[in-house]
Amino acid sequence: MKKLVVLSGAGISVESGGSTFRGANGLWGKYPIEQVATPEGYASDPELVLNFYNDMRRQLLTSSPNKGHKLIAELEKEFNVTVVTQNIDDLHERAGSSRVIHLHGELTKVCSSYSPYDQRYVKELSPDEYNIKVGDLAPDGSQYRPYIVWYGEAVPKIDEAINYVQEADIFLIIGTSLNVYPAAGLLSYVPFKTPVYLVDPNEVTVNTNHHQIHVIRKVASEGMSELVRLLTGQTNA
Repeated sequence: MKKLVVLSGAGISVESGGSTFRGANGLWGKYPIEQVATPEGYASDPELVLNFYNDMRRQLLTSSPNKGHKLIAELEKEFNVTVVTQNIDDLHERAGSSRVIHLHGELTKVCSSYSPYDQRYVKELSPDEYNIKVGDLAPDGSQYRPYIVWYGEAVPKIDEAINYVQEADIFLIIGTSLNVYPAAGLLSYVPFKTPVYLVDPNEVTVNTNHHQIHVIRKVASEGMSELVRLLTGQTNA
């Protein structure tokens, strides 16, 4: 089976009720990034940061995978699919995607404040545990913090993502502005002869001279329907 690698961003979750980070109603419009998405912000006011992500988890409970997520999952019938996502929601998994690499962490998990990426201390939360408060401790005795890669922190899974991208037979970019690095730099690892597709209703500036990119200017569900027809010949997507 051909290897299809998908790079997804916040735009794919808009039809599920998710807020894009940089849109007019973006989440960062409610709080400064420095306050809720940096180690310094967390150190300054851990309760505020914990409550911010508690609110995001409650929002996630009201969201469901949309057709875009589901069509990506269904492509596993025809391709060996790897999803590399900048999103911290679990909508790809809930849609049925079996291999998802979360570059920026996962909202439904918490971890040690001392060693955020030590897998021994990473905990998957059930919905009845979504409200994390000051005093909830990881097994190493530190405060549980969101399992999120904040600004200024290393992206531990970028090398894993690069390995998949370098072997891609088809590369899809969907719902991302390609403004955030290192995720935006993954395009430079796509093999020269690999076809690249970009699904987004907005104009996306792509800084590359190495690829002819097939642009589908549609929202995720409509764009994925068109892409499925292009890739598989299906007429009922």
